[in-house]
Amino acid sequence: MNDGSQAAAPRGHRWVGFRTIVIREFSRILRIWGQTIVPPAITATLYFIIFGSLIGRRIGDMGGFSYMQYIAPGLIMMSVITNSYGNVVSSFSGAKFGRHIEELLVAPLPNWLIVLGYVAGGMLRGLLVGLIVTIIALFFTHLHVEHWFIVVAAVLLTSVVFSLGGFVNAVFARNFDQITFVPTFILRPMTYLGGVFYSISMLPEWAQTVSKANPILYMVNAFRYGFLGRSDVDIGFSFTIMVLFVVVLFAACVTLMNHGTGIRE
Repeated sequence: MNDGSQAAAPRGHRWVGFRTIVIREFSRILRIWGQTIVPPAITATLYFIIFGSLIGRRIGDMGGFSYMQYIAPGLIMMSVITNSYGNVVSSFSGAKFGRHIEELLVAPLPNWLIVLGYVAGGMLRGLLVGLIVTIIALFFTHLHVEHWFIVVAAVLLTSVVFSLGGFVNAVFARNFDQITFVPTFILRPMTYLGGVFYSISMLPEWAQTVSKANPILYMVNAFRYGFLGRSDVDIGFSFTIMVLFVVVLFAACVTLMNHGTGIRE
């Protein structure tokens, strides 16, 4: 079991190992593109048609923008969240259940670098799908970016957070049912209630308070602020939450790997 004692391996070997994990993950994404890229693209298109074009006409403007413009950043971020998470949880759990994770654990790679490799793979898929959804959005509405740095920082931090979250899910999952439980019953409701399709200012005060306990709300609003210059929450606080989640989840993932949780059992 790789408990970090092999961390003295040459840096060149570490880089080769990390690069191999990332290349393998990217190749996997492209190899099964019918599962990794096409479904989220079709789903996003349906969201734009149904919510943006059909329902949006009845809703009208929201926060001074057309409804289509308002939900576009949210739909992009939603695709990044679900695909970053889904890639890592499926890939790592597949390696664990297939019993070829041991080959990686005996390699001269520290556990933190293994975690980074899987996170990089999750980010690649999340950002790739996010780019595709952005292109689809341009067929339905105009996207003007007010703050490029905020857009890039928000999407990168969010993809890291949910890649790490997918890793935690994969570590604890004992079967495929447990892999789908969190995305279906926790992640999806949190995403839909995270301000993707509406502004929380439309909600009663008690509902606004409850919504602010949802971390996805801050990620979606930070990303939307980068496009529209409008947010329901404080941007500085949003980035603080994202950075905090990255630090805590990364530390948790490395600790779980060091203890062999879900792998030795």
